[in-house]
Amino acid sequence: MTDEILVENRDGVAVITLNRPAALNAWTMSMQDRVRDRVVALAADDKVRGIVFTGSGERAFCAGQDLAETAEFDPEDVQRWLDNFRALYEAVLHVDKPVVAAINGVAAGSGYQFTLLCDVRVAHPEVTMGQTEVSSGIPSITGMYLTQNALGTSRMLELMLSSRLMGIDELTTVGLIHHVVPREQVLDKAIEIVRQIAALPTVAVALTKRRYREHLLPGLREAYAAAARIDREAWASGQPQQVMREFFETRKAKKAAATRSVRS
Repeated sequence: MTDEILVENRDGVAVITLNRPAALNAWTMSMQDRVRDRVVALAADDKVRGIVFTGSGERAFCAGQDLAETAEFDPEDVQRWLDNFRALYEAVLHVDKPVVAAINGVAAGSGYQFTLLCDVRVAHPEVTMGQTEVSSGIPSITGMYLTQNALGTSRMLELMLSSRLMGIDELTTVGLIHHVVPREQVLDKAIEIVRQIAALPTVAVALTKRRYREHLLPGLREAYAAAARIDREAWASGQPQQVMREFFETRKAKKAAATRSVRS
């Protein structure tokens, strides 16, 4: 089994790579656990100056939740799933060092949300990002809060309900992407930014991040409490499971058709 994450030290900058390229680096709960544990350890390591997150391959940073895991959820599974995500998100927010997202491909759903937890976001011109959960039958609750915090109410609601992905022009216009560089320079630029911030007075950086955390966490925790209630209702309806199963059935049919086409 391929490691779900890779961790590399680039001269004091820890690079965490989400490493499920065949699944577009989608989250599993075991992957969340591993990332969370490494983030906590790196945050406490005085030899680490900051953290960069990126994805394996060229297609995706992270496509969000692995639907194969949630397609068979019962309502009682929802709380454990959300608690896992909340613990991961809070671990990232509690890092007092610079945290930069090197967005190498699509960032969707919780993958998109994860980038919003980072201090700075770097991408290339082909990157798309957005909150796609509703299209999978999942109510968009925590993504709603993080997007509203970043963009305001009007654009947030349109993005949540449409499930559309934003292209690079919109992403830079609204301020979600801070630096756009050629694809092959995304990771190096992210590392450069970590080093630039890490060279500043460390107490001031840590206290600035701490104040932002104080601002963000109460609302995020409230959003997770709401998500637990709302997502249980969604799964009890059976619609998320149905939508996800239909997704896999459609994908299977497309693969079968492609195989027949090649054989003919």
